[in-house]
Amino acid sequence: MSDIDKDYEHIRSSLYDLMDHGNESIELMMELARESEHPRAFEVLGQLIKQNADISEKLMKLQKSKKEVLTVDDQPALEGSVTNNNVFIGSTTDLQRMLQDEKVINHENSEDKSVS
Repeated sequence: MSDIDKDYEHIRSSLYDLMDHGNESIELMMELARESEHPRAFEVLGQLIKQNADISEKLMKLQKSKKEVLTVDDQPALEGSVTNNNVFIGSTTDLQRMLQDEKVINHENSEDKSVS
């Protein structure tokens, strides 16, 4: 199991635990708000419900993030893709050695043949 999978599972289980505790808190706060009929109790109940909804939203974002990470890792390098701004770092001797096996058109020789 990769680190991404381990982290994903850990975060996911933590969010589920938070949702479970949040549901218990909402039930307790709902009973308290009904019994006391105090405005502050209903305000706290509303905040608890909003926090639980936010946790659900975080779970969805976690799913989306994992899919994005996995799709980026799974994409192979495209063959024939364009490479811009290549830079050769080395001496001219190194460059000549590298190009020695390549077929290079010698423009000077082709011009000499056409003139004669």
